Amino acid sequence: MDLTRAKIRDLRKALDTKEIGAAELCGEYFKKIEASDDKLLSYITVTKDKAMEMAADAQKKIDAGEASMLTGIPIAIKDNICTDGVKTTCSSKMLENFVPPYDATVIENLKNEGYVLLGKTSMDEFAMGGSNQTSAFAKTKNPYDLERVPGGSSGGSAAAVSASLAPCALGSDTGGSIRQPASFCGVTGIKPTYGRVSRYGLVAFASSLDQIGPICNDAHDCAIMLNAICSQDAHDATSARVDIPDFTAKLGQSVKGMKIAMPKEFYSDDIDDEVKSSVVAAAKTLEAQGAQLIDCSIPGLKYAIPAYYLIACAEAASNLSRFDGIKYGYRGEGRTFEDLIRDSRSKGFGEEVKRRILLGNYALSSGYYDAYYKKALALKQEIIKEYNEVFDIADVILTPTAPSVAYKIGAQDNDPVKMYLADICTVTVNIAGLPGINTTCGYTGEGMPIGMSVIGKRFDEQTILQCADAFEQTFAPTAPKL
Repeated sequence: MDLTRAKIRDLRKALDTKEIGAAELCGEYFKKIEASDDKLLSYITVTKDKAMEMAADAQKKIDAGEASMLTGIPIAIKDNICTDGVKTTCSSKMLENFVPPYDATVIENLKNEGYVLLGKTSMDEFAMGGSNQTSAFAKTKNPYDLERVPGGSSGGSAAAVSASLAPCALGSDTGGSIRQPASFCGVTGIKPTYGRVSRYGLVAFASSLDQIGPICNDAHDCAIMLNAICSQDAHDATSARVDIPDFTAKLGQSVKGMKIAMPKEFYSDDIDDEVKSSVVAAAKTLEAQGAQLIDCSIPGLKYAIPAYYLIACAEAASNLSRFDGIKYGYRGEGRTFEDLIRDSRSKGFGEEVKRRILLGNYALSSGYYDAYYKKALALKQEIIKEYNEVFDIADVILTPTAPSVAYKIGAQDNDPVKMYLADICTVTVNIAGLPGINTTCGYTGEGMPIGMSVIGKRFDEQTILQCADAFEQTFAPTAPKL
């Protein structure tokens, strides 16, 4: 049995029964990373020495009978989540040599579980992009077709899990950055409710939209990861003061009687036929299990992309103003204060990041704030209202995760607006602060994965996990050839 293709609960059993040791398991993943990541480019930093130390500590817990679900489990971390003593670059020249002096709260939680850090995964620079091709260091490829993108911004994490270079990984999701690459790479990824997971130690893109979440091989593993990383946090003012349930509690339960909404706007002509037919077929599978399908409408979807990009870019412009070449990060040249800042930001940031800073500053500028940013905030409230109306008649919402499957590398390099429009199926979940999970529901004729998303009510991750798990029990995924 190839344990690197096993799920978390199978690895847990193998470790607890001494079928394999923590260090040996870790070594198996590093063998695969060394053998194939030079082609895939999913990692920026590989932490082999640190991992072996952590594995030794985990083995002591296992031998003492004190292991929890993630003790000794190797995990990859997206490179915008701070790790004490390990480089956190955000895939940007601006932070190329930044080593955080502290751990993000999610990392502290994983350390308490006894996890093992495999390394830091590549991403779009500062999480800005949908292809993983804006990375300054490792432009990740799709494990199903090395000529295609893995999606973004958490493309490195999704590709690593898909190619079995990690059993699970953490990503971050601002407008679909967990769910879209999970869809493109044929794995499962969940974006929790805003506030469910602490953002302390996550390098900010858009503070009102960002959320950390897991990418795994199935919904059950995502639930296990959520149990570990969710916590209330005094360091994060947006951390929700709500009870944290056992996210595995409803797994395996029947979906009989569950009401599943299918908003017509998500099944328009803008969605590829193969994607649409696969998601509709998945809905019929759930209906055969006893779920009730409900037709509905979310008319505000047509405003989602402009509203999202105005809000996200405005917040990004504010958050990234701290990178000026003075405090930390890349320092340029210049004899004056102004020249130094200009040179640092011009050379430290990539083209996509500069584009979004310019858009954000424009939207916040005097004379345009009311016309753009304020109007986008009003649209946000309208979108929230429309989702609430749907949830008055349904338990979950089922949509495609992306309008198409993974596209060829370079296909959208000269058309950023086309890449922005590809976020249409995911951004409203972040705007409304809802939980959403992607799982694979089919493959194209060329063998590329197709993802569907299950969207839930605020803080009802249990139900979307239940729904995704119920479908996964009927579906046989195909592993990539890599």
